[in-house]
Order: sequence, then structure tokens, then C-alpha cells
Amino acid sequence: MPHILITGANGQLGRALVAQFASANRLTCWTRPGHDIAEPAIASAVAEADPDIVINAAAWTNVDGAEKAPEDAFAVNALGPKYLAEGCARCGADFVQISTNEVFAGEAGRHYREYEQVSPGSAYARSKAAGELAVAACLDRLYIVRVAWLYAPGGINFPAKISAAADRLGALRVVSDEFGNPTYAPDVAAAVARMLENRRFGIYHFVNDGCASRYEWAVELMRLIGRESLPITSIAAHEWPRPTMPPPHAVLINQAGAALGITLRDWREALADYVRAQYRH
Repeated sequence: MPHILITGANGQLGRALVAQFASANRLTCWTRPGHDIAEPAIASAVAEADPDIVINAAAWTNVDGAEKAPEDAFAVNALGPKYLAEGCARCGADFVQISTNEVFAGEAGRHYREYEQVSPGSAYARSKAAGELAVAACLDRLYIVRVAWLYAPGGINFPAKISAAADRLGALRVVSDEFGNPTYAPDVAAAVARMLENRRFGIYHFVNDGCASRYEWAVELMRLIGRESLPITSIAAHEWPRPTMPPPHAVLINQAGAALGITLRDWREALADYVRAQYRH
């Protein structure tokens, strides 16, 4: 029975990973403040825990906040993975680093495969790209898993925010020129489990199949929850000003995982499962 250590175990993906691995593995679950990956001492803590596999689901995910506090974002997203990887090197553990589609520029019409050159724009994206480089410099037994537009029941995410806005405002204005892969955290966790079974190290894009604009995602969500009559206005990204602009078309292609038979279902099917879980009574 392998010993798996999961950091960020109380986040959206962390909870899904715990659920995925709990029945057939020995689990160690770390969360803040008890285990802060941005502290150099976390390397020794990993070595002392002596896991077989470390999955780093801890991250600074406040994209806009990273522009105001880049040092904090880099501490968690770049130095944190480095310290964890150093601990893995000391105890011989395999390492899974969770990264993001935002490491790519997101040029219009582009679809990004695993080994294409990254080109991060925002402070958040640069911190995540730096994390990828840092762990690769420490370890050979490494998986980098990029995800996009992650959501899960009970989390603070786009579907939850859209639903709350619909309740509060009775109408929505949603950006229609930003595209990505809406990705259900439990599906990522299942894909990670299959990846670990294959033991082929490298970079993976685990996203639900297909892509959508934010507007299309919102329209499908409202349809699934029976609110298709709610007025939804399509707007351009520049009409929704933010401290940082996300990449407009950072759509990922799962080629490496698919070659091993690891595919994720269509994003609409996954969203329907989310709705059933989120709104069950």
C-alpha cells in the first residue's frame, strides 16, 4: 500500500485527491497553517514523513492578488514546490506538481500541447511557470499536471460565482472572448490516479474534453439548473476590467495522457455531475 502525501488537501483539487486515494492507500494530508509549503523547513518535514508519492495541490490561486503581492505568490507557487521537491529527493519519493493553463500566452486560435514553450504573462502565471522549472531542476521522478478552469462542489469557483450572481442580480454579463477548458476536479483526481499507475514521468494536460468561452460555460450552467430564461449578456473581456487579464485562449490539449489511454470526458457531462452534486438536497 503506497504512502501518498497530499498538500493543499482542503482545496478543491485536494479534496478530490483525498477522496480518490483514501480507500486503497496510506494517506498523509497537509494543510495550512500546520504545514506551509512556503517555509524551507517543509523539505525536512517531507523527508521525515517518508512518503512514496507527494502530490502538491497547494497553491496561491488569487490571480489578481498576485499582481499586488508577487513575492507572496512566488513563495507559494515557486519556492514551495522547490522545497517539496528537495524533500522528495531526500526520501526517494515521486512528485506530482499541479500547474495551470495560464503558463501559456493564450494566443487566439491556439491549442497548447504538453511540451510547447510556455510564455506566462501575469505574476500568477510566472510564479506557476517558475514552480515547474524549480521542481524539474530537483527531480527526475516528476509529473507536472496542468489543469484549467478548475471547479468542484463546495468550492469558490466560476460556477459558484455565476450562480450567486444570478440569484443576486437576476441577470448576467459574461465574457465571451476568453476561452479555456472547464475542468471538474474529481475527473482530474481520477486521471492522476491512472497516471501514477502507469509510472511514466513527464508533463500532462488533464482537462475535460472540449473548450468553451466563459459565456458558453455560464449558459450551459444556467440550462442545467433550470434557469435558461435568465438574461445573459455577452461582453468583451475589456468590458470587465481586472488587475490582470488572463490569457484569452489558453486551451489545453491532452496528448500525453491520451497516448496512455487517460482521457477525461466532455466538459458538459462533467458540469452536469457537478450540478447534481452541488444542488442535491
